[in-house]
Amino acid sequence: MAGLMAGFGHYTHAVVRGIPASLAKEALRSSQADVDLEQARREHRAYVDVLRDRVGLEVVELPADESMPDCVFVEDPAVVCGDTALITRPGAASRRGETVAMKEALQKLGLNIVEMTDENATLDGGDVLFTGREFFVGLTKRTNQRGAEILADAFKDYAVSTVPVSDWLHLKSFCSMGGPGLIVIGSSEPAQKALKIMQQMSDHRYDKLTVPDDLAANTVYMNLPGKGQVLLHLTVEEYPESIKVFEKLKDYTLIPVSNSEKVKVDGALTCCSVLINKKASV
Repeated sequence: MAGLMAGFGHYTHAVVRGIPASLAKEALRSSQADVDLEQARREHRAYVDVLRDRVGLEVVELPADESMPDCVFVEDPAVVCGDTALITRPGAASRRGETVAMKEALQKLGLNIVEMTDENATLDGGDVLFTGREFFVGLTKRTNQRGAEILADAFKDYAVSTVPVSDWLHLKSFCSMGGPGLIVIGSSEPAQKALKIMQQMSDHRYDKLTVPDDLAANTVYMNLPGKGQVLLHLTVEEYPESIKVFEKLKDYTLIPVSNSEKVKVDGALTCCSVLINKKASV
C-alpha cells in the first residue's frame, strides 16, 4: 500500500475551461446572489495562472461554451486516476453535454477512456474523494449508487465506499485531501458526520485537519518535484479563521486563491481543474 501512496499528489497536467458569460445568470446554484462575471473571470485566470506559472503544470485550457453555463467546473464530467479517465454522467441533465469536450481533451493526453453510459447512473466528480488508497463517493442529489458502482468497476485497484450527503451539493463541498493520509474537513455537524462514516468504512487511519468553515475545507493538494508539498486554499479575506489552521502546516507551500464569485454558483477550488499525472513516453 505504501507504493500506492508514493505518488500521491504528483501531477504534470491540468485541464481547465473558460467561464462563459452565461454562468452569471444561467449556472445552477443554491443561492440567489448576483455574480460579478468579470471578477469571476479574473479569479479564474489567477487560479489557472497559479497552476501554469507558479506550480509549473502543463495546462490544457478548453474554450468556454455559452450553451453550457456550468462548463468551467470541469471536475464533474470526469474522474481521472492513474492512466484511466472515467467520463461521468452528471446528475444535472443540463450538464451532460460537458462530457464531450472533456473526453476529447483526455483522449488527446493519452488516457484510457471509460464512459458511463448506464442511463440509471449519475455521478459528479465533485462527489468523488480519492485518498491515494481508496475512493469515497458522496451519495447526493447529483450522484447515485449506480454511479458509484460504475466508478468502482472503472478503478478496480481501489476500494470504493459511499457516504450519504444531504446538507451540501457535493461531498467535496466540505472536505478534500490535504496531503497523504490527511483529510481536510469542515467543522459543521454534517461534515463531521460524513467524516465519521468515512473513518468507519475505511481500513486505514486518516489524520484530519478541521477548519471552522466548511467551504474552506475544499483545497487542492499537490506534491511536485522541486516544489514539495503545495496547497491551494481560499484567501484570508474570505475565511480568516480557517486560513490560520492551514498556516500551522509544516513544510508546505501555501497558495491562497480567491473564489468569491464562483462560490455563488456552488463552485469550489477543486471544481475548476482535472489534475493528471502523465507518465513520460519512453
